Amino acid sequence: MGKEPNTTSATTNSEAAVSAAGHAEFKLVGFRNFVRTNPKSDNFAVHKFHHIEFWCGDATNTARRFSWGLGMPLVAKSDLSTGNSAHASYLLRSGQLNFLFTAPYSPSISAPSSAAIPSFSFSAHRSFTSSHGLAVRAVAIQPFRLTSASISRGAKPVSPPVLLSDNKTAIAEVHLYGDAVLRYVSCGDNGAACDGWFLPGFEPVDDGVSYQELDYGIRRLDHAVGNVPELEPAVEYLKKFTGFHEFAEFTAEDVGTAESGLNSVVLANNDENVLLPLNEPVYGTKRKSQIQTYLEHNEGAGVQHLALVSEDIFRTSEGNEEEKWGWRGRAGDVLTDEQIEECEKLGILVDRDDQGTLLQIFTKPVGDRPTIFVEIIQRIGCMLKDDEGKIYQKGGCGGFGKGNFSELFKSIEEYEKTLEAKQVTQAANT
Repeated sequence: MGKEPNTTSATTNSEAAVSAAGHAEFKLVGFRNFVRTNPKSDNFAVHKFHHIEFWCGDATNTARRFSWGLGMPLVAKSDLSTGNSAHASYLLRSGQLNFLFTAPYSPSISAPSSAAIPSFSFSAHRSFTSSHGLAVRAVAIQPFRLTSASISRGAKPVSPPVLLSDNKTAIAEVHLYGDAVLRYVSCGDNGAACDGWFLPGFEPVDDGVSYQELDYGIRRLDHAVGNVPELEPAVEYLKKFTGFHEFAEFTAEDVGTAESGLNSVVLANNDENVLLPLNEPVYGTKRKSQIQTYLEHNEGAGVQHLALVSEDIFRTSEGNEEEKWGWRGRAGDVLTDEQIEECEKLGILVDRDDQGTLLQIFTKPVGDRPTIFVEIIQRIGCMLKDDEGKIYQKGGCGGFGKGNFSELFKSIEEYEKTLEAKQVTQAANT
């Protein structure tokens, strides 16, 4: 997909005035003054997150590293062995969470028609990985059916709807932010066909080589966070074509430190089980905003981190020890003495809002660049009954760790300072 053209120089005075006027209307009120409401405004019904696709240079080794690090077995593949000469893709799964890792084969010998992901493009992949390194290409959601409502409401099309070989599953893509796409995966009118398998063109991996016993308790994707240069156009763009509502917002006063900060808005669907937070950097602080550092290393907007729900965060954190991903955090004061001691041992942060409790822990960046990382969370409380009497947990229970942001920022700042110290020492020795 590559970089978007820079059209700033072509902006007319009238366009600039409209933009300035629009910016004046977009004003965050902050966590304290934000009133949470759910207008049920979705433009199309969304069932849940379907999968996350990473683009990388070596899908085999990247998938296996994530498999061991997160306790997610390798369950399916689409590669040369399945007749796909366009790309190698490997699927990890734990509960409802699907992580897909994709790398290209040589275009000189590939047949594009054999691709399991119809939107795959060698040139787009090469441009993407050159700019971003290991990064999320697609955040896939599952609408109940594909619809043209997104395009008619301003979504920028990337890949038109394609019906896959089972004649039930369809895929389409629209621009999300940066070079990331929002992918729609529709599996018939009620979505039931998506609940069992993944996608046509993928085959199961033999149990003997997929480490099916791996399980650290991760069960689903809670939210996917994007970093963007400017919050207003990104929020308005997504709200316009999805109909998603604002679930929460934070300003630098809410979540920053004395040295840096960010502004953030969380968008949610009607059921509030598909959460898309967006962050922008704050300028004029003592240190460069960590969001700005991300944007520089990622060469633009992109997915900053993925929050994964665990049924037992202590088990998940302990299961991670062999991989040494590098968790960080602090404990709180809402658990038993034994649980607090375990939080302190493992580096688990604790926060709460007026509805429930949130336990969370973060990895360091998972690739070469200080960009994308993973968050593990466990939400406690907010249990409700649906119309059929089934018990479920309300989306976003316990909030998004407002009380932990400053400690997380301080941790990242200390990490960045170690990198800066190394660079200064290196420069002094040359």
